[in-house]
Amino acid sequence: MARPRGRGLLAAGALLVALGAAPAHAAPEAPAPVSDPAALVDPFIGTANAADDFPGADAPFGMVQWSPDTPHRPYGGGYAYGDSAITGFSLTHIAGPGCRAAGDIPVLPTTGALDTGATAGFSHTAESASPGSYAVDLDNGVRTELTATTRSGMARFTFPATDRANLLFKLMGSQAGDSDVKFDVVGDDEVSGQVTSGNFCGMHNAYTVYFDMVFDRPFTASGTVPVTAAPAAPTTVAPPNAPETPNRPVPHGRLPHSGRTFTPAATGSDGYVTFDTTAHRTVQAKVGLSYVSVAGAVRNRRVENPGWDLDRVRDAAHRDWNALLGRVRIAGGTPSRRTVFYTALYHSLLHPNVISDSDRRYPGFDDTVHTVDPGHGAAYANYSGWDVYRSQAQLEALLAPGTAADTAQSMLDDYRQTGLFPKWSENNGETHVMVGDPADGMIAGYYAFGARHFDAAEALRGVIHEATAANDNRPGLAHLEQLGRLPRNGSYGCCNAYGPVSTTLEYGAADFAVSALAGSLGDRADQRRFVNRARDWRNLFHYGTGFLQPRDASGTWTAGFSPTSGASFVEGDSWQYTPMVPFDVHGLATAMGGDAALAKFLDTDLSSLTGAGGYTNLGNEPSLNIPWEYDYIGLPYRTQQVVRQVQDQIWTDGPAGLAGNDDLGEMSSWYVWSALGMYPETPGTADLALGSPLFPRAQVTLPSGRTLTIDGKGAADDAPYVRSATWRGAAWNKAYAPAGALTTGGTLAFTLDTAPNPAWASGSSAAPRSYPGVEGYTDVGTSADTAADSADFDGAGHSYSAAALAAAGVTPGARLTVGGTTFTWPRQAPATADNYLANGQTLRVRGSGTLSFLGAANNGPSSGTALVTYTDGTTQTVPVGFSDWTLNAGRATPLPGTTLAVTTSYRNHAKAAPENVTTDVFATAPAALAPGRTVRSVRLPSDVGGGGLHVFALGFGSGA
Repeated sequence: MARPRGRGLLAAGALLVALGAAPAHAAPEAPAPVSDPAALVDPFIGTANAADDFPGADAPFGMVQWSPDTPHRPYGGGYAYGDSAITGFSLTHIAGPGCRAAGDIPVLPTTGALDTGATAGFSHTAESASPGSYAVDLDNGVRTELTATTRSGMARFTFPATDRANLLFKLMGSQAGDSDVKFDVVGDDEVSGQVTSGNFCGMHNAYTVYFDMVFDRPFTASGTVPVTAAPAAPTTVAPPNAPETPNRPVPHGRLPHSGRTFTPAATGSDGYVTFDTTAHRTVQAKVGLSYVSVAGAVRNRRVENPGWDLDRVRDAAHRDWNALLGRVRIAGGTPSRRTVFYTALYHSLLHPNVISDSDRRYPGFDDTVHTVDPGHGAAYANYSGWDVYRSQAQLEALLAPGTAADTAQSMLDDYRQTGLFPKWSENNGETHVMVGDPADGMIAGYYAFGARHFDAAEALRGVIHEATAANDNRPGLAHLEQLGRLPRNGSYGCCNAYGPVSTTLEYGAADFAVSALAGSLGDRADQRRFVNRARDWRNLFHYGTGFLQPRDASGTWTAGFSPTSGASFVEGDSWQYTPMVPFDVHGLATAMGGDAALAKFLDTDLSSLTGAGGYTNLGNEPSLNIPWEYDYIGLPYRTQQVVRQVQDQIWTDGPAGLAGNDDLGEMSSWYVWSALGMYPETPGTADLALGSPLFPRAQVTLPSGRTLTIDGKGAADDAPYVRSATWRGAAWNKAYAPAGALTTGGTLAFTLDTAPNPAWASGSSAAPRSYPGVEGYTDVGTSADTAADSADFDGAGHSYSAAALAAAGVTPGARLTVGGTTFTWPRQAPATADNYLANGQTLRVRGSGTLSFLGAANNGPSSGTALVTYTDGTTQTVPVGFSDWTLNAGRATPLPGTTLAVTTSYRNHAKAAPENVTTDVFATAPAALAPGRTVRSVRLPSDVGGGGLHVFALGFGSGA
């Protein structure tokens, strides 16, 4: 059954009638761009199937979301389409966050005796919604109409004729519970109050929201009613490596404890007002919200809605949405596709939310009231960073660059106040939900996509500091810097640290974003520094299985690995995470054995789109990049095919038309990008991998004010394949968007077909760019005696002493001759990476004669096979084996054929005194190389038996 969406549905229908009225003999005309995109939005899409969107009234990025809640009350959104009763119309909502959130200050109209537990039945046939508007006829006889400005809401309640027309304020009804509830009667036509809530995903955060509501007529009675809250669900903390259900995050490990810890109260009071509607049935209400004070709520209401004309406010909200949605004007396509597109675009632009008042004051993360920075319009809050850094932040910057710049500045202000960028924040409190350091990708993405009006230089300094100094946003940073990965059995402390494989990848994406931002701002040194550290994913890539796998601190691969297991991953498994190196897809293909190997992997992985068998799950964020990776290996037609399958299978124009939590618009933003025929695959850059457009034409207004036009000649549901393309009239044969597409604009025109064209954009030079960085040392093995915790050679906190090595004649850059082979010790200072923990690294070297390796094992002995590649392309294998660096505490002897190269009398131990344990470095026996050939590279062993195999240097001998 169709769901009415207000006046816009008639307008859209009239347009179709007008198009259908063309004379039969007229030549086909190009479809006109949509003129009223807000009329095409269906807010009920995403209110079933666990997407957890909400249908109520709001303004773009608004503070207020006045929306109905139903008994099942899905997390954040509060409204389940399958329910048939409404429990209240609460003033705040978050679209699909995965945990209980918001739902503050529910208001329910009733008649008769007061009942704070009351609900009201309803039918979808008596319900309508469009951007900025919601209306429903309740079974209790009350018609409710809602609309909103940025910081206020307005309602019109039409009651039956009765002397007991009530508005219940279910103040104890926030989704996560409430405390410090207040309800004050200001006069005979005004009430105000506050509630404190929080504890998002059980993470102890807290916030307070204030309200003030005024009516257009006096009430006849008012007061409070004691209530008992539903018991709060206890917080269950999972072990750090426990598998996790997609879209349902839970706390892991030790949790943060802020000064504003929230505990829901077991009892409290709800409020009410009663009107006599026997003569005049309509009651209008205006409510202001504030996160600063009741006075702020009053001011917000008065400034944004001084009158009593609900239709005017609703029309203004519709115009505001049209102004924003109209920055993408599509033409053609089916009515269903247009509705899905503009609904997804609408959902993409609900968050983040204004948190500052009309007087520019806002509550900081330091629990102090601040003022919005000069030159900025507002402060913003609610960042689901782990989700939105992938594609929603980029869309926000492209279409609302002013909002995105203010958001970036708000994030910088949060850093100024606490020393941490927001990670997953609810209002003015950090929750530490999810993993990684997503602010890096958000801020770099904002800048890359055109939102430049923020202090980017200071933001760069901040993200670099957070990426290099111990802090709660990067638990395990010491492991990352010393071992080049997060070990399964590492010590992480605070806060919610888990899923070490996934988190290593998230830190890699964050580091690459830092590199990209540094490059954009001319900081070449940090650009190189962080793109190189982003290579850490390679330290968890198992060359034998072709998957990213958990690894212990000692370097040993964790036993019992299965690519379908969620252990050591975050809401996913290795099938879903192995491709998550979007900045270096070429490097991933190379590691797997070439483009054909990655293609085979992707074909299997994308045999399911919804997680069946542990394969790709396009209903959750870790898989969103996967379909676009065919572009990088010469198979863009497969990207075109799979993306259309996702659009067909997951996205429809019904309530269940979105799979998985919308996650503050992230999932919806994926659809918007895909429908335009492109995707921001590489975090922190403006790089766009190409698919194919869903509509015959889309016109995007760019931050520069210019227009990007995307034409899709022959666009149809069964025609996803690109036959050819042009850019500004010239042939375009690349699988990525042209330079200038997002700045100066132009027309990117595709000719589409029902059959694939494997030749289009299939050449190696047609692939989107990868950013491999430069191979470097992966392990920190040497420390100064005064800073023993700065290195970790064996994963247990032990390291070589720089002083002891110096006493043995080994200093940075020193030359050692062992058995006729001369080695150069790494020119690295203590506490910096100085050796390779062997796992398939390819070292560019040049030499001939014989080859030896200098190094040692931890938890050894350890051995493997290196691959030598000559300048003529031929190869040779060479065995490599080292004894344990302590000879197993003196119980063992050096492996046959190896030579003791260096001996020291003690080693360092983190946070402890030096240990009188003899530590050694060994040289392998010289291996004869092919006569007359010159070595071009050496690939270190990738399948190592025993513990960690560490290589400090390679050396060539004469072979005589």
